[in-house]
Amino acid sequence: MNIEFASPWLLAALPLPILVAWLLPAAADTAGAALRLPFYNALHASMGEGRGSRSRWRLLLASLAWCCLVLAAARPQVLGDPVQLPVSGRDLLLAVDISGSMETADMLLGKQVATRLAAVKYVAGDFIQRREGDRLGLILFGDQAYLQTPLTFDRNTASIQLDEAAIGLAGQRTAIGDAIGLAVKRLRDQPQENRVLILLTDGENTAGTVDPQKAADIAASSAVRIYTIGVGADERVVSGFFGKRRVANSELDEPALIAIAEKTGGQYFRARDIAGLEAIYRLLDELEPVSADEEVFRPVHELYMWPLATALFFCLLLGLLASGLLQRWRYPLRGGEADHV
Repeated sequence: MNIEFASPWLLAALPLPILVAWLLPAAADTAGAALRLPFYNALHASMGEGRGSRSRWRLLLASLAWCCLVLAAARPQVLGDPVQLPVSGRDLLLAVDISGSMETADMLLGKQVATRLAAVKYVAGDFIQRREGDRLGLILFGDQAYLQTPLTFDRNTASIQLDEAAIGLAGQRTAIGDAIGLAVKRLRDQPQENRVLILLTDGENTAGTVDPQKAADIAASSAVRIYTIGVGADERVVSGFFGKRRVANSELDEPALIAIAEKTGGQYFRARDIAGLEAIYRLLDELEPVSADEEVFRPVHELYMWPLATALFFCLLLGLLASGLLQRWRYPLRGGEADHV
């Protein structure tokens, strides 16, 4: 345990009472007797031994109280082990499409067929955990966009809330423009070089009040870089009157997503399967690296309250001794004693 003092120079005050007693002359005792007692000699003889002992106790308690007060003023502290704090490299928002089409099961997760949203959750969750030092936020959008997780260093919370996202929670259609507009609103007050949005969708803009290209223009003027990811296989299996057949995935508006990325200085990626999605996130780690700089923080635990409490305890004992309460407890009056003096 490493104990240090925040103000060690105050320890120089410890010998101050001794210096005062040595350098200054003693006060003259000019006070006369306030009351003459006929039985004073008998009382003095019975308690004379206790008076000298009481003076020594008062001096000892006063000395201990002074030492404890000086120690408290010097502020003893226990310094904890150094903790490495990574400096935030980015303010990064994930905008995830949870419209009805994200329920399409055309992605392979291991050997199991999975929905597009399940694949995004699986890969994006790992991506979030790797972004140590970044502030992360989560936007979910369908018919409308809403902020699910404000920007935070708590990566576990962001992962949990992404995992809890459900298809259709924000409606069945896709409001890409509204999602971009909301992200710009949340990022515009952050440092200009750190504003990043990663937008994942499997369709085209079919809802919302903001045109995606106009939203991209606003993002570009606000220095928000947008990386767009188109999710979904090139073909999907549909069931019809004549059985199952493969059809092309024509819902994804790739030209619009490419234009959004180019306007803002980002890039467009196509994720056709889990492996492709993982490769995209690894590339994003390279394009938007976490800052390697670190700050060192040492937790400080204050200890001044212990010597301060001890000093107050000694002062209480000193007051009781000066008032005579402890003396009366030690030498109780015996009944009838005063009548025989």
